[in-house]
Amino acid sequence: MKIDILTLFPEIFHSIFNWSIIGRAVEKELVKLNSIDIRDFSKDKHKRVDDYPFGGGPGMVMKPEPIYEAIKSVKKDGSKVIYLSPKGKVYNQEMANELAREKHLILLSGHYEGIDNRIVENYVDEEISIGDYVLTGGEIPALVLLDSIVRLIPGVLSSKESFMEESHYNGLLEYPQYTRPRNFKGDNVPEVLLSGNHKEIEKWRLYESLKMTYLNRVDLIKKRNLTNEERAILKEVCRDLKNK
Repeated sequence: MKIDILTLFPEIFHSIFNWSIIGRAVEKELVKLNSIDIRDFSKDKHKRVDDYPFGGGPGMVMKPEPIYEAIKSVKKDGSKVIYLSPKGKVYNQEMANELAREKHLILLSGHYEGIDNRIVENYVDEEISIGDYVLTGGEIPALVLLDSIVRLIPGVLSSKESFMEESHYNGLLEYPQYTRPRNFKGDNVPEVLLSGNHKEIEKWRLYESLKMTYLNRVDLIKKRNLTNEERAILKEVCRDLKNK
C-alpha cells in the first residue's frame, strides 16, 4: 500500500513514519508513506496558498490551484483521494477496514477555514471526519487514519499484537486485560484467567466485553447482529447489573 499525505506542514509526519508499528511496516516495505508540501505547488512568489473567501466572512480559504497540482502529482489509476473534513462521514472501524484494502490513498489535510469547494466536488472521492469537535487542521485526523489503517495491513502486526480482539474491530469494546503481578496492592487478577480453562476464559472475556460495551457504548450493541450466545450472555450481564 502507498499513502500520500498532502499538507501545509509535512514536518509533522516525518517522525511518525519511523514510529512504532508504522515504522515497522515501512521497514518491512508493507507500506510506502510520503508527506507532500502543498506550498511547493504554489505559483505565487511568496508560496501563498490561501486567499479571502468570496462573499466575505472570517478567515482564509485554501486556493484550488496548489491543491489540484499536489493531487495531480501523485494520483494514479485506482488512487483514492480522501479529504479530512468536519463535514465528512464520522470515521469508524468499518471504514478503516475498507480503506486498508486500498492500494493507494491520498489524504488531503485542509487548514484555515477549509479548501475551495471546487476541489471537493471534482477531485475528492470521500470526505471523512474523526469526530464532532474543532481542530486547527487536517493533520491530526490524517494521523488517526494513518495509524488505524496501517495496523490492518497483512503482515504488519505479529500474532501477539493481533487486532482481531481489539476494541471496535468486531463491533464490541475489548474485555479487560491483566498481567503480572497476580496481586497488586491487594487487588487480584480474576481467578478464571489463571485457571487454564480456555473455554471458561473465552466465556468470561465475552461476558466482560458485552458488559463494557453495554455500560459505555450501548449504541454499538444496538447496531450489532448479536449471536444467540451473545444474547444469552447479555441477558446475564443485565441481570447481574440489576442485582448489584
